[in-house]
Amino acid sequence: QVQLVESGGGLVQAGGSLRLSCVASGLIFSTYTMGWFRQGPGKEREFVASISWSGRNTYYADSVKGRFTISRDNGKNMVYLEMNGLKPEDTAVYCCAASQFGTRSDFALYKYWGQGTQVTVSS
Repeated sequence: QVQLVESGGGLVQAGGSLRLSCVASGLIFSTYTMGWFRQGPGKEREFVASISWSGRNTYYADSVKGRFTISRDNGKNMVYLEMNGLKPEDTAVYCCAASQFGTRSDFALYKYWGQGTQVTVSS
């Protein structure tokens, strides 16, 4: 009965910003590492960012460092991805995921996945 539901995607112009949200239910949220992954058209799924259970440690793909910020609110069972300076190459379906192993970029170790939210960046 674990569910992860993303929201906040949409269409924006290059240079714009979006804030994605993911709400989790059916798990002890504060014990899980949370991550964001994306898959663009014709591309493989790739790691975007992750945050430790406490929120003390965050990790980012090189392609988004300095532009994206991941955060979490354990009281609300939510994780966020603030995206600034968006580029057309950021266009993808963004999914949040939960890992009980503290993994960073290895998507195989994320047990629970949301359905994703579409982010489209126009030039």
